[in-house]
Amino acid sequence: MDKWLTLEQIAEYLQMSTSSIYKMAQAGKIPAYKVGRQWRFKKEEIDRWVKNQTRKK
Repeated sequence: MDKWLTLEQIAEYLQMSTSSIYKMAQAGKIPAYKVGRQWRFKKEEIDRWVKNQTRKK
């Protein structure tokens, strides 16, 4: 079962500000889903995204 996280939880998990995560989600730079007026994130997709980001550097 997928673990869904809120904007605040993802910001804490990635040690980034909520505004940075929000901007990245809006721009499509981070895997995110808009549910109504809120953003939701799948932890597994975020973990995969982080691995891919560190490989690119």
